[in-house]
Amino acid sequence: MTNLTQGKFNRYHLRLLGVALVAVLGLIAAGCGGGSSASQAPTVGVAGEQHSASGAAVMTRKVSGLGVVLVNSKGRTLYVFMKDAHSRVTCTGQCASFWPPLKWKSASKPTAGGTAKTALLGTDKNPSGGRVVTYNKWPLYTYSGDSGAGQANGENQTLNGGKWYVISPKGVLIKHRSSSGGGTTTGGGGWG
Repeated sequence: MTNLTQGKFNRYHLRLLGVALVAVLGLIAAGCGGGSSASQAPTVGVAGEQHSASGAAVMTRKVSGLGVVLVNSKGRTLYVFMKDAHSRVTCTGQCASFWPPLKWKSASKPTAGGTAKTALLGTDKNPSGGRVVTYNKWPLYTYSGDSGAGQANGENQTLNGGKWYVISPKGVLIKHRSSSGGGTTTGGGGWG
């Protein structure tokens, strides 16, 4: 072999060896990962998109004018739909394309981060299939009108046949923005 051909041959083998090493390390890391289904995260979406995330299903974040509210693992504000009547998912079909439910694919119970309470988390059967994360028995949704984390454009909106509100870590609906950023809240089921 000439030096040029032998050099290309050696680089090819080094690349092949590097790819094989990365693959083996990946398999080892996956095998040592623990296999806990609690680390599985929900699939959440914006305008029909679906995202998989790791960590807690529900977290908290301070949103201007509303105080500390629930958010998904990407920091996007979570909402409750008054039509759900504090018990079951009713936003399906076209409604769910604007208000994607916070989906949960794991067999284990969802987990909370920040000041959210794991004890208030649960899931509800989604009529469209799968399960939706609930908080204080309210199914949770994101809003396609929020283009990023920290926004709450769906707050106090009447859309898709009902009112939409954000929810506090205590499981209380926040119905009005305040000028101080603390948020005005109403009691658990609050129907107004």
